[in-house]
Amino acid sequence: MYFLGFDWNPEGTLFKLGFIQIKYYNLLWIAAFILGWYIMKRIFQNEKKSMDKLDSLFIYGVVSIMLGARLGHVFFYDWDYYQNHMLEILLPIRESAGGNLFGIINGYEFTGFTGLASHGATIAAIIGVWLYSRKWEDISMLWVLDRMVVPTAIGAAFVRFGNFFNSEINGKVVDKSYFLATRFIRDSDDMPGYKAMALTKENTENAAYKAIEHNPEFTSILESIPYRHPAQLYEAICYIFVFVALYLLYWKTDKKDKTGYLFGFFMVLLFTVRFFVEYFKKSQGGFEESLGLLSTGQWLSLPMIGIGLYFMFKPQPKKA
Repeated sequence: MYFLGFDWNPEGTLFKLGFIQIKYYNLLWIAAFILGWYIMKRIFQNEKKSMDKLDSLFIYGVVSIMLGARLGHVFFYDWDYYQNHMLEILLPIRESAGGNLFGIINGYEFTGFTGLASHGATIAAIIGVWLYSRKWEDISMLWVLDRMVVPTAIGAAFVRFGNFFNSEINGKVVDKSYFLATRFIRDSDDMPGYKAMALTKENTENAAYKAIEHNPEFTSILESIPYRHPAQLYEAICYIFVFVALYLLYWKTDKKDKTGYLFGFFMVLLFTVRFFVEYFKKSQGGFEESLGLLSTGQWLSLPMIGIGLYFMFKPQPKKA
């Protein structure tokens, strides 16, 4: 039995407030933090920890994760571009020949925060937790990490769903008979915005993409766009299973009392998923061309898996 592939062409922007764009991707990030706070609240209540400590952890977590995710993308995947566009590293803007920022600054457009890397977020989150644990004498760094990974796993799934809405981190080309074959009309390589506008003579990218999808005049252009693996969905669904496993380990077993185990389990499972899903993704750039054999994401995942194995199987201190 054969299934026809489907077209994927969401605008990505839920609504606009003046020059500010509210994107599905940004909303999913916000939802991830809100759900994460709720899960950690239950955990803190279960362990008789004060809400003041949770609020402090939330601030450390949000700042470190967002900053680390952004810097991870910049340095691991796109330094060739950002070394000449330093202003764009921490500002939600991008250079654009026809852009007009705030109606007064020509040559730039508001994009929201895009380009975030999970490896950078992980490294920064660990640093953030270390700084947080120095503030509270009765909370150790590993105690926090063992519990923080539970909401982090479901948050990672939300982020990948956001990538799917943005038509980014798409997979490799696949035959349309594959049951999940997805034609990403807005793929930045297959049909960049400027090319879509040039082919359709439309004045905006959104209008151009909609014309390609719906106007019979552009059927040949639509047919030239290949079907790809929806790699973001593969990763998101796997992360949901990682979350369920961690959630059950915390609430139904005594593994949370084995210092470092849940953190290690998270690192092994999440980055093993990342390692294998990379085989279905098109190249995201970075340093893979110089090292060869594996993708940038796979090279970065290997030490994460190694760290996880260490914490899962390291000897536990003997109780007095």
